[in-house]
Amino acid sequence: MFVVLGATGHTGAVVAETLLARQQAVRVVVRSAEKGAAWKAKGAEVAVASLEDVPAMTKALTGAAGVYLLVPPNYGATAWLAEQRQRMDQAAQAVKASGVPHVVFLSSVGGHIAEGTGPIRAARYGEQVLGAVANNLTILRPCYFMDNWAPGIGMAKSQGLLPTFIAPTAKVPMISTRDIGRAGAERLMAGGKGKQIVELAGPEEYSPAEAAAALGQILGKSVSAQHAPLTAVVPTFTSFGFSKEAATLFEEMYAAFAKGAIGYEHPEQLVRGTVKLTDALRAMA
Repeated sequence: MFVVLGATGHTGAVVAETLLARQQAVRVVVRSAEKGAAWKAKGAEVAVASLEDVPAMTKALTGAAGVYLLVPPNYGATAWLAEQRQRMDQAAQAVKASGVPHVVFLSSVGGHIAEGTGPIRAARYGEQVLGAVANNLTILRPCYFMDNWAPGIGMAKSQGLLPTFIAPTAKVPMISTRDIGRAGAERLMAGGKGKQIVELAGPEEYSPAEAAAALGQILGKSVSAQHAPLTAVVPTFTSFGFSKEAATLFEEMYAAFAKGAIGYEHPEQLVRGTVKLTDALRAMA
């Protein structure tokens, strides 16, 4: 039996789907029975719990061979980093109390860097607290999600512009959440072997200009990348409902990426997925 958190989101859904397709027993953890109904229909067991309820989460993890663990962010939180770290602590408490033998944790590229990485600092904290309690810990460190382009597709359709805070010609690692989910499922089935770090990327690197061109081909119109200055990060993200702290952390992260300060710890061991950016964009569009 494998437990999957985040099954109502992108990567967790793929983890659960992949495990079920491989005839594995799956227990999804959701906040309400209603949210688990579709998974129950697919043959998964459903546990109702949240990280804020450590006893319920402990019960959900008990008896499992492994767990796919992510800590969903509440970007509206005023003290975002402190709240996210608290939820990481609660996750670690449930892992320790349940005795689940293997944790596959969704972290981020740059999880090995102590400071200056914005929201990635919360993922690094999660690596540390889970590493202190998990018997076997597999850390997934993916790069920029291809799915992050989804909010800009509407503007591309209406105005022919794809907004980005990344320099249009800068080639950066990007990965589909489908590749992340498949990697998570495969690592669960492989079992834990102490502490392992798995750094993930897509089949190749892409630039925002290439993303815009690919989207243009899909939409049948001209689309170009619109480079926004870093000073626009905070007002843009707060307009989306992010707290000032969360938005400021994203400004810090984009600034670090622009300087080349965030990268892989072991680039020579990079694990690449198979989903191309064009295919990911086509699915989103």
